[in-house]
Amino acid sequence: MPDENPVAFTGDNLVVSGDENPVGSVGEKPVAVADEPDERSVASRIARPDADGLRRAAEILRAGSVVAFPTETVYGLGADAFSEKAVGEIYRLKNRPSWNPLIVHVADVAAARKLAAEWPAQADDLAARFWPGPLTLVVRRAPHLPGIGAANDTVAVRVPAHEVALALLEASGLPLAAPSANRSEGISPTTADHVVRSLPDVPLVLDGGACSWGIESTVLDLTGDVPRLLRPGALSLRVLRDAVGPIALPESATEDGTARPSPGMSRRHYAPRAKVVLCKDVRDVERSGLPEPVATMTYEGGDGTEILSADPREYAADLYAALHRLDDAGFATILIQEPPQTEDWLAVHDRLSRAAA
Repeated sequence: MPDENPVAFTGDNLVVSGDENPVGSVGEKPVAVADEPDERSVASRIARPDADGLRRAAEILRAGSVVAFPTETVYGLGADAFSEKAVGEIYRLKNRPSWNPLIVHVADVAAARKLAAEWPAQADDLAARFWPGPLTLVVRRAPHLPGIGAANDTVAVRVPAHEVALALLEASGLPLAAPSANRSEGISPTTADHVVRSLPDVPLVLDGGACSWGIESTVLDLTGDVPRLLRPGALSLRVLRDAVGPIALPESATEDGTARPSPGMSRRHYAPRAKVVLCKDVRDVERSGLPEPVATMTYEGGDGTEILSADPREYAADLYAALHRLDDAGFATILIQEPPQTEDWLAVHDRLSRAAA
C-alpha cells in the first residue's frame, strides 16, 4: 500500500456508498468487476497485519468503509456493524442481497452481551467452551440497536479465534459485521489473494495467511426452547450436542428473498464459476454434454485433478482453496465425488450442495 493517508479515498480505489445506497436497498445493483485484476493492483491492496497495517485498517473502518481480514474460518469483509453507511458498503461491494443478514464479530463475551436483549445461560456455557472459535450464536438483539440485515429482533454474534481479527477488533474499537470477503454466491476466500481477485475494489486486506479451518462458522439459534442449527459449519454437531444436548435441525429450505436470521441459507452459495456436478463416482458420469475442460475432485483413495483428505475437517480446510485452484486453471466443469453420508460431513455436504445448485 502507498504511504498516504488511507482514509482519503480518491481515484478508483473505493467508492463509499453514502446515502444513495441505504442498507435496505443494497444488493440489487451489480458492480462491475474485472475478470483479471492487474497483479500490481492486487498486491497494493494487501497489507501486513503489523502496527502500521492495523492502524490503517482501523482508520478505514472508523471512516465508514470496509477492510478484509482473516479469521480462523474464512476471510471476512468487515465494517462498523452499526453504521448504515459502512454496512451498506459491504452489501454494495459484494453485490449481496439485502435480505441476507450479517454476523457481528466482537472481541469477547462482554462485548457480545452488550448486543443482546437476552443472554441465555446456554450462551454463556457455549461461549465458555467454544469462544474464541468457529461458533456463531443467534440471540435476541438489544432494542436500541439496528438490525444487521436480519428482518427480525435477532443478532448473530461470535468471537473469532484469529490473532489478526482480535487485534483489529481492539485497534478499531468497533463491533465488526463481516460476511465472507467475496462476491455474493462465490467461493469463500481462505487467502488474501482470493479476496482481492474476487473484490478488486476492496481498499485494504490484512494478510494473515491461509485460514486454518477453511469453512464458515457453525450458526446456532438460541432464541427458542431448544437450540436450532441454522448453518452447519466448522464446529461439528456432535461436539455441540456434547455441550448442550439436543439440537433441532432445519425443517425445510429457506427460499431466496425471504427473511432469515443467519447467512449461509441461500439455495446457491459458495459456488465457483465452473459448473459443479456431484456424483457417487466421477468415473461413471457421462461427460459428452458437459462444458469442457472437465476437472474432478475426489478424496483419498480416488483419482482426480484434486484429491482431498478423507478426514472431514481436513477436507473442509482445503475445499474452497481447491475450488479456487480449479477455477483459476480454467476448468468449465468440476465433477465432485460425494463424501460419506455421515453427520461429521454435514457441513461439507451443505457447501457442496449449494455450490452445485
